[in-house]
Formats: sequence, C-alpha cells, structure tokens
Amino acid sequence: MEEEKVEQAVLAYLKSKGYRQAELAFHDEQQRLRHSGSQTSDTAIDSSIANPILFYAKSDNDPNRYKEGYSKLRSWVYQSLDSYKNELLRILYPVFAHCYIDLVGKGFTQEARDFLQRFREDHEASHVRDIQKLEGVLSPQHLHESELVLTLRNNKQSVKMCQYSFELLLQYLHGTDSMLMLGIVNEHLNIHVLPGPPSALPKDDEVVAQGTLDYLNQKEIRWGALEDSLEDKFEKHNAAALLEKDMAGKKDGEGEDNKAKVDGKAGGPSNKKAKKDKASTAGPGTTAKSAGPGSAPRVKAELPMPTMSEEAEKQVMEDFRKRARLGSNALPSVSFYSFINTHNSLNCASISSDGALVAGGFSDSSVKVWDMAKLGEQKTIAGSVTQDKPPTNGFTETRETALEGSKSSYALLQGHAGPVYAASFSPDSEFLLTSSADCTVRLWSMRLKTNLMGYKGHNFPVWDVQYSPVGHYFATASHDRTARIWCMERMQPLRILVGHMSDVDCLQWHVNCNYVATGGTDNTVRLWDVQTGECLRVFNGHCGTVLSLAMSSDGRYMASGDDRGAIFMWDLGSGQCVAPLMGHTSCVWTLAFSGEGSLLASGSADNTVRLWDVNASSKGSRSEEKLSATRHLRLLKTLPTKSTPVYALKFSRTNLLLAAGAFSPSQSAKATT
Repeated sequence: MEEEKVEQAVLAYLKSKGYRQAELAFHDEQQRLRHSGSQTSDTAIDSSIANPILFYAKSDNDPNRYKEGYSKLRSWVYQSLDSYKNELLRILYPVFAHCYIDLVGKGFTQEARDFLQRFREDHEASHVRDIQKLEGVLSPQHLHESELVLTLRNNKQSVKMCQYSFELLLQYLHGTDSMLMLGIVNEHLNIHVLPGPPSALPKDDEVVAQGTLDYLNQKEIRWGALEDSLEDKFEKHNAAALLEKDMAGKKDGEGEDNKAKVDGKAGGPSNKKAKKDKASTAGPGTTAKSAGPGSAPRVKAELPMPTMSEEAEKQVMEDFRKRARLGSNALPSVSFYSFINTHNSLNCASISSDGALVAGGFSDSSVKVWDMAKLGEQKTIAGSVTQDKPPTNGFTETRETALEGSKSSYALLQGHAGPVYAASFSPDSEFLLTSSADCTVRLWSMRLKTNLMGYKGHNFPVWDVQYSPVGHYFATASHDRTARIWCMERMQPLRILVGHMSDVDCLQWHVNCNYVATGGTDNTVRLWDVQTGECLRVFNGHCGTVLSLAMSSDGRYMASGDDRGAIFMWDLGSGQCVAPLMGHTSCVWTLAFSGEGSLLASGSADNTVRLWDVNASSKGSRSEEKLSATRHLRLLKTLPTKSTPVYALKFSRTNLLLAAGAFSPSQSAKATT
C-alpha cells in the first residue's frame, strides 16, 4: 500500500512540474517492473526515501506547512548563539521569498498574503523594494511576468558561512523533520562553506537582516568637528582673546582695589563686583564655547587635508567674525534666487559659500552660472517680509532676486552629453562640480569658465555630487546603487561604497571629513567610513525615497528628508532618531543647518522654506513629553515663496540663509483660481 502512495506522489509531482517525459519514463518503468514480477508484494521501501516523498505530496495541499516551517526556522535562528546567528540570519530572506513564491504558484493567494504580512518586518530594512514587488505577485501567471521572481527562480542565492554554522543548520533541518525548508534551501540556495571561525558581519553584497543592523549600529562613531579647521582656529583665537581680556580685567580690578584701600573702604567691593559683571557680559563672543561647534569635541581627519591660501583664510576668518548669532528669537535673513523662464528645464541649483555665485543645471545638458555682483547692476525684484517681533531680535528679511535668461547675465558651461542633475561649488568658490545623465562628473574653473576634467566611473546616471567641507575631495551618488569618493587630481575613484539596494539619490559629507552619509530609493540612510569604505550605520524610518541630507556643525546630528515631506533628525553616536519633523506636504529637496547648529532650514516642493529649532527638537527627544506637544515647539516659522519650489538651501559663513528655486507660473495660476 505504501508503494502505491509513493508512486502516486511521484507521478503527481512530475505532472505538477510539467516534466512530461520524466512522468512517462517513470510510468513505463513501473509497468515494466510489475510485468517482470521483480517487485513482490512484500518488498519494503526504505523509509528515509518514502517519508520525504510522502511529505512533499502532503505539503502540496497544505499551505500552513510553509508558515509553520518558516516560523520554526526563524525562531531557531534568532535563538542561536550570537557567534553563529549573524551567519544563519542570511538564509532567512531567500527562504522567506521562495516560500511566498511557492504559495502563489500553488494558488494559495490569501495564505501567501498572510505569510507576507506576518514576516515582512524582518526584511523591510534591507529588502523593502523587493517586498513591494512581491506584493504585486498574486497569481501563478504573475510569476512568469515578474522580473524579480524570474531572477530568484533562475539564480541561486549565494550564502557564506563557516563549517560549524553549516553543520548546525543541517542538524536542525534533518533533526526536526523540516523537509519543506530543507527542500527550499537545497533548491534555491548555494551555501559556500568557509574555513575558520564565523564572520562577525556579512559583506555588503550579502543579505543583511534586522538583527545584523542592530549590531552594525553599535559601532563607535567619532562625531566631533574637524580639528585644526578654520572654525577651530577661530574658536581658539576667540578663547585666547577672551582669556587675555579677563586677565587684564582682573589686574585692573586689583589695582582699583589697592587704590580703594589707600583712599578708604568706601566703594571698593562694589567697584570690584561691577568689574566682574561687566566682564561676564562682554559681548556675543563670550558664549562661543557654550553653544555651537566650539563646544563639540575635535577629531583629526584621516585623509590628507588640502591647504588654503592666506588671502582666502583671512576672508573666511572675517566672515566668522561677522556671523550672526541665530536662535528661536533671532531668525536668519533670507536671500532667495528665483529662476524664471526655465520652462521646467531646471534640474538643480547650487549656491557658493559666500552667495556670490549661483549655478543651475538644465535638461539640455548645459550649466549656467550667475555672478550676483554683476547681476545686482541689472534688473532685480526686491521685497521684504517681517515678523511681528522687535527688529533687533526677530527680524527676518526675505530678498528675492530674479535670474533671467539674457546672455549677458550668466556664463554658459557646455560639455555634458545629458541632463545635469547636480552641482556643487568648492568651499573657496574657485571650482564647480556637475553630474549628469551621461554617467560623468565634470570639473569647471570659475575663473576661466571652462571645463578642466571629466571623471568617469559610474555606469549609470549620477544623481548627486558634493564637495567635502575642505574641498579637494568630493563624493558622487548614482543610479548604479553605489556612491564613490574622489579627489580632484585623480580620474579614478578612491573608494566605492556598495550596500544600497536601489538608487543612491543624495549624499552629504560629515564636518570632520571622515564620514559620508548617503540616502537612497531603498528608504534608508547609510553612514560610511571614508578611509575604509565600511558601512557604519544604517538609519531606518523613512517611508519614501530619501532626497536630502544635512550635517550639524558639531557633527553630532544628521537630518534627512524624503519624498513624502517627512524630516528625521538622527543622533550619529547612537544611531537613533532624535525627532521627526512633520509639516511639509511634498518632497523635501534640500536641508541646511545654520553655522552654529541651532537652526535647521528645509526647502520643499510645496513652495515653502521652514525653520526648525534644533535645540528644542533634541531636548524634546530626551524628555517624556508627548510627541504632539513638542511638534508645535520645533517649527519656528514657515516662509512661503512666490510659487517657487525650493531646490537649494545654504547658510553662508555669516549665517545668511541663501535659497534658490524655479518659478512655476502654472502653480501660480492654480493658486489664484
């Protein structure tokens, strides 16, 4: 009786898989054995062979076996020893994906949906795009139309683990009669057994599970500001000057005290106290060490740092002396540059550190650079918006300048062979980098107004390019799922950063130049070590594509904005979200921290610039107040534009907020109707 069940199970399996020739051959073989009499009624089939065959025959009609088998495997992996867990976690996602595909292929659509919803959270951190694609596979016909399913079915997933981890896995699969999971592992996984101890972390091209991400985010980050930078020198100079002033005040006070003792006791103590009070309120520079980057730890750069000319260094120091102190009661003045008559061809905008130059990248592969000093002599549009606060504390001036298309008003840079998607000025405004759909990055001289070099390395369009805070080095983000680190003097990249599951859409350098943050279409933000190319942090929380990033001046916090209008502020040290900032109703295209790090500015496609109180946001995250109560405190002001989506934001060294965008008359017409 058992032989007949096995025969029927094998024939049913071959028929379900469409193996017609194998089915006929097996049937003919069974008929031949019966006629020859070689198979007697008392012949017994080995149970080690019969049991798996009968199991598969039974499992074809029982979808719950997939959920039970995967759930037991998942629990066993998470309960394994930490030394082997990281390797065993790598098998979960491919097994999860193939369980779902098998359920859909056998017609169990509802059971497949339930399976996906129950276990998807384990894999959304690193496979959110694939899971979204699997959600659209709901019938056996879809299996032949989905590129993802065809890739999974036709290619085995490579998983690396040590010998002992492999033996543990086999022992579990055989010892618990997990024949279904064993069949999936055997059919769809290619396990490479490596000598030596288990690896602590998987490589970037391997499967990364949630447990691995938690381990990853525990690595140490040296988040301080750059040591021996110009701002560091400025802070040290201020501290030395303040100390010298205090010492001089003490000497003057002692002299007056001695004089008072000679003349008499009257007025001595009161005069000394008055001197102390005067010294404690000596001016805005006295609190430089208590707030902003001056109070942050200093970190040495691991990369060789370029030198700056003495003239440029003096200019930067002078700008630091003129820097306005911003806060919740002292908002910045805003200078907004509007591109007009662009006919929806403007893809990006960039503003130099001093606001003297504004560049735009266009769909016709051209780059245009406006000199604000020359433009100021031509036709401009000016206006002002004030707050209902005293001018000395809360005055915010918004000046709008229209960038027109007359040939005499800009420098035309041509060289790209595709639309220009990003532009970035060097800190000294001597150079401009642009990236394009032609897979290249070009370096332009702002003095000569000509192309100096082209950098080739990416295989697909380059979405973003950013200079490092000290210049010389720059980073690029591309559709090929990689980010790359370059230096101006070399045509090949110094580092290739691989780990994102989809496009890398934006990036931002850390202030100490030791790290680069990238945001992608996989809804994650990653922090990379520039020296080693290793991924040190993965930030999860966004529900849409990450389009913009910004680093605080002390290097501790990072802000990220997505295409759904959400902004998250992260603590780089802990890897945790400090505060979500909600308010924008469309894509957040640009973010910028003020010079001392007290304010965050965000620009969006909803035609607004919003100013957020960073100090209140970070304090609110540590308190146990309700989120709804703290949200209203974080948003300081909303600045609407004249139907102009905000493409770029930048705080100058003097804390003037510079912004740029393309005027959209269609949106203006809709607003008036």
